[in-house]
Amino acid sequence: MTVSPSTMRHRQPSDDGMTRVELTWIEKRIEHWIRFGRVAADEIVDRRRRIVPFRPGAIFAFVRWAANDYGTVSSRIDIVRAVGAGEPFTTLPFVRPGGDILLKIEGWPKVQQVLAAIDATEAAGVDPCDAAPDHWRHVANRIAAGHQPRPYTLERHRAWLKRREIEG
Repeated sequence: MTVSPSTMRHRQPSDDGMTRVELTWIEKRIEHWIRFGRVAADEIVDRRRRIVPFRPGAIFAFVRWAANDYGTVSSRIDIVRAVGAGEPFTTLPFVRPGGDILLKIEGWPKVQQVLAAIDATEAAGVDPCDAAPDHWRHVANRIAAGHQPRPYTLERHRAWLKRREIEG
């Protein structure tokens, strides 16, 4: 199924409850990609653009980078939880309708720190989209304060799973 980009930009929460992310890849100009997350489908718009939907509750990392003839003009990463019907959300460019923003970082040096934290989470044996949402908030706050985030360990992950089980 293809979705017109103009339809995408004006869409309110979808009938199927999915959060849709519009990805663009124009090499060395505009590069939007998903670093992690469980994509529910892949909707091709054209050879440079596609739309990937996420189910409610899914956590994903969305990286946006842009450059001109003189170098990088923008780089950012957002870690977002897809919202369900009736949940409050924050709007975010290229994400419809929006989501619960767990982390929002701009500037390549800081984006690299987040990417390193994602790599460390994977190295600990945890899929980043299964990590506790609070961990991504922690990473955002530590980087914003100029500190190194604490690593996400299997012990922390087990504690998160138990907390989630108790909260029901």
